[in-house]
Amino acid sequence: MSYSKLNSQIIEELKTIVGDSFTFIDSETLYEYGKDETEDFEFPPEVVVKPANSVEISAILKLANRENVPVTPIGARTGLSGGALSVYGGIGLSLERLNKIIQIDEKNLQATVEPAVITLEFHDACKELGLYYPPDPSSWGSCFIGGNLAYNSGGPKAVKYGVTKDYVLNLEVVLPNGDIIWTGANVLKNSTGYNLTQLMVGSEGTLGIITKAVFRLIPYPKHVLTMLVPFESPEKACEAVSAVFRAGLTPCAMEFMERDALDWTIPMVADFNIEVPDHIGAHLIVEVDGNDLDVLYKECEQITEIMESFGADNVLFADDEAQKESIWKLRRRVGEAVKKHSIYKEEDTVVPRYEMPKLLKGVKEIGGKYGFKSVCYGHVGDGNLHVNIVKGEMSDDDWNNKLSAGIREIFHLTKKLGGTISGEHGIGYVQKHYLDIVFNEAEMNIQKGVKNLFDPNGILNPGKLFV
Repeated sequence: MSYSKLNSQIIEELKTIVGDSFTFIDSETLYEYGKDETEDFEFPPEVVVKPANSVEISAILKLANRENVPVTPIGARTGLSGGALSVYGGIGLSLERLNKIIQIDEKNLQATVEPAVITLEFHDACKELGLYYPPDPSSWGSCFIGGNLAYNSGGPKAVKYGVTKDYVLNLEVVLPNGDIIWTGANVLKNSTGYNLTQLMVGSEGTLGIITKAVFRLIPYPKHVLTMLVPFESPEKACEAVSAVFRAGLTPCAMEFMERDALDWTIPMVADFNIEVPDHIGAHLIVEVDGNDLDVLYKECEQITEIMESFGADNVLFADDEAQKESIWKLRRRVGEAVKKHSIYKEEDTVVPRYEMPKLLKGVKEIGGKYGFKSVCYGHVGDGNLHVNIVKGEMSDDDWNNKLSAGIREIFHLTKKLGGTISGEHGIGYVQKHYLDIVFNEAEMNIQKGVKNLFDPNGILNPGKLFV
């Protein structure tokens, strides 16, 4: 793919659009905006601009189209698939100034939000009004709503409440040619034309720039009960998950952490004071919520019985909010702990939940074949297993040249089990070479055709999704 390099004239036009103080060409800023949380990749843009609204973004994209300059949308830079990396240089378009919660409509249970609102802050603003926005990815204390939209983020509560797409009613989007559109309507039912709203959610910033989102909200549940369930066998822990749902129970969260994930993360959580015996190989975090406390206690009793039938050790009920919070801190910091422990690659596999034990077993067997260690954790309630492959003792040659074959085997196993290669992290820059595993030629052509329809000049977030 061939693009024009930026010149002084383009830089001056960008300054005219967003102002001198929001146009950056210094090396420190370019370096900062040239990386996210994806391994150790660095792809700095040639300029960073920070527009204030959709009109300025429209002008930037019109300029980029005219001059054949690539544009990479950049949010909080918490992504794990390289979606915010400026692979071809060009313009790094930071959305951080679009950070307002425009309205929370209590009468219609809706909210209108700009893309740079931090997910946790939006959640808390809704909670103060007795309303609930459930999607809660592990990075929710720092990630932006716009990134959640771009990658259709989930999180622990997805097992009961669904993912980001399930709460989006309407989007304001700036198209690659600079046109500004709304994709739908602020209504719960809409059978008017193609569903452009859902097409945009999960499109990884390749089809348009989302500048406003209208979400539906639900009432906040009054009670939440949390259990920590230890197992000697990680596979048995995964088997127990499916049995809970087959019994007619729907927890609001079911999370899995194997032993290494626990050992690496516990030192990072100062207030986690729960002993983990040596024979324990994994933990499940199980949470139920609702408005009737008696019903929830009964559900916990049923879940405990099922867990014990699969070999669970002593089930711990969180005594108070502090203990509950420490358990969730442990889960949410696993990714950070793995990253600090070793060079790693994170794969985001997802399968039907009944197949989770086979996936976990297969990952370990493939690791043994190729000589890598894996640390696994994730949202087992919806079949989403995060496989962190750590370099450990692998040679540089094996890590750089042979590991991809092992990852391919993991993805082929995932597909064989009825799953796919990303549940919530997206394809981005790092997984695009594996798309042939899940898409045949006809399916791939349709995907590329959609991209070409929206962005015929290929200027928006190039180098992502498709090779």
